Amino acid sequence: MAFEFSLATVLRVRGIVEEREEGVLQRILFDISTISQDLERTDALLAESNASRHADVLKPCVGFQVHASYAHMKDLKQRRQNLARQIQELQQARDAQIILYQVARRDREMITDMLKKKRTAHDAGVTRREQKTLDDHHNVRRGRS
Repeated sequence: MAFEFSLATVLRVRGIVEEREEGVLQRILFDISTISQDLERTDALLAESNASRHADVLKPCVGFQVHASYAHMKDLKQRRQNLARQIQELQQARDAQIILYQVARRDREMITDMLKKKRTAHDAGVTRREQKTLDDHHNVRRGRS
């Protein structure tokens, strides 16, 4: 014979699983937001550096400054590519996590519905028994008169 868990216990476990999946999803969304902000800052630095370079084109400068400027631009472009790749990976992780969260939520809602139906059936049974007891008492009193 299989061991049966109470629905309240199963509901508690399913609720914990749902909260855990939601927490993972929230962390992924936070990471996407943080990296998006980093990407925006990098784009701003890239545009600023590019504008500065174009403004200094006709000014005399030392060769190592030009070399440093190009190296800085290259680093910013590489950083931008890395951030864009990280956002793509996190978006894929987010999509997968949304599916896991939806499954956990659906499982918890199913147990919640079962618990509500069981509670409603129990309450109806209690009400029926109470009404039967009242009817029996009433019939006994009528029979005495």
